[in-house]
Amino acid sequence: QVQLLESGGGLVQAGGSLRLSCAASGSIFSFNAMGWYRQAPGKQRELVAAFTRGGSINYADSVKGRFTISRDNAKNTVYLQMNSLKPEDTAVYSCNAIEVRLGVPKTYWGQGTQVTVSS
Repeated sequence: QVQLLESGGGLVQAGGSLRLSCAASGSIFSFNAMGWYRQAPGKQRELVAAFTRGGSINYADSVKGRFTISRDNAKNTVYLQMNSLKPEDTAVYSCNAIEVRLGVPKTYWGQGTQVTVSS
């Protein structure tokens, strides 16, 4: 069973920066996709940024140019560098990984980490 452990959330003022980390219990090479989602109060969960197996990266339009997703394969860790944070970035950020074995997809989630941006 894959486990994803997030860290790095917290309270920051608007314009500030935070870096989130997601450490996987196994090799991240096994995942078809891995990245970050967020859910603000009263809103649906949305994709923030994610890698795909093919090597491409997807970003939500709202974070392009401010957030950067990266990975350290040796540490089985994916990062989300968040700069120029805005109050509307306030949400619970969750790490997500999708593994496909024998054509069957399986999705894993971390426990989530709170990011609060004050104005």
